[in-house]
Amino acid sequence: MSESVNDHIRRTDADGIITLTFTRDKKLNAVSDEMIDVIRSAVVDLADDESVRTLIITAEGRYFTAGKDISQMGAQSESGVALRRNYRRLHELFDEMERIEKPIIFAAQGPCLGIGVEMSASCDFRLASETAIFGLPEIPNLGVLPGSGGISRLTRIVGPHWTRWIAMAGENVTAEQALHMGLVHQVLPVQGFHDAVQAWARKLISNSAEALGLAKIAIDAAVDSDRRTARHIDRMANTQLIQSPEHLAKIEAFRNRSQH
Repeated sequence: MSESVNDHIRRTDADGIITLTFTRDKKLNAVSDEMIDVIRSAVVDLADDESVRTLIITAEGRYFTAGKDISQMGAQSESGVALRRNYRRLHELFDEMERIEKPIIFAAQGPCLGIGVEMSASCDFRLASETAIFGLPEIPNLGVLPGSGGISRLTRIVGPHWTRWIAMAGENVTAEQALHMGLVHQVLPVQGFHDAVQAWARKLISNSAEALGLAKIAIDAAVDSDRRTARHIDRMANTQLIQSPEHLAKIEAFRNRSQH
């Protein structure tokens, strides 16, 4: 196991899992540029290192995050070109999280606001503790849109009905509400939350890396494709998997069990 820590975020590498933990409780884990840089580096390692199977993004303290660190937001004197360039770097990070053919797990142990919700929408799996809440306060608090996925990605996940409630009205939702609307996959007890997340991640990566990667591609393609094209993608992906040594070994093991 290896671990690196700064004042804002801790990175732990163990057993094929990179775990990023926000540690900035004094600032309610407000997301700083330093935290984004560590996330970006971990995403690169997830993409490039075949020994790394998944990435977990979580936090400790009172909040998962209260949102973006306002003190580091662009100065009013900054040009539109500069603002859009910096904005694009964040968008490209979230886009890359979606593209990587490996699962990314988001685990909110507490309230998750603003950029935290936007980041979660770029992840493949979202887990929450019983005390987590989710909200997008950008319109009521700042007079701007949650433009890093808070509209586009959230709408794809929960639909326009709930996105209006969260983004337009600025209403927070509880972990249970988030579960029912499809924003999170599972709500876990506060006690033992991080251990449960790690156990779930280990269970996930016990599956075939190739199958998980192709499933991620096929699922995303199905959202944007007509039904016939989506079926073609399914067949092409499975053709590769059915011929793989891993699949053949599993079939042989199943047959051996059946004979005993």
